[in-house]
Amino acid sequence: MESPKKTLVLGASDNPARYSYRAAHMLKNHGHEVVPVGIRKGQVAGLDIHTDRPQETDIDTVTLYVGPQNQPAWYDYILDLQPKRILFNPGTENPELERLAQQRGIQTEEACTLVLLSIGQY
Repeated sequence: MESPKKTLVLGASDNPARYSYRAAHMLKNHGHEVVPVGIRKGQVAGLDIHTDRPQETDIDTVTLYVGPQNQPAWYDYILDLQPKRILFNPGTENPELERLAQQRGIQTEEACTLVLLSIGQY
């Protein structure tokens, strides 16, 4: 059993068709604490979606569901959270943010949160 990892889902949505919706539910079902952050108010996995930039501590993982074209506005927020790692889900790959994170000692990984959870590698 993997140890619980406090995970910030950036790009969280209350739309069941979105991968971020599925990820929030799957993370919670696997026992991880979920902090959903998105651009629209709503609920996912029984949690309110933050539309601001909550000042969280002890974030293990930021999992991205925001395309690279929209990520620069989030750079400072993501990096200031000082997560242990940032997961770039398919379609969110961004060499610039990866480099900035690595310069701060933050691990980066291009991988799908859903796949990692389903194979026990999260």
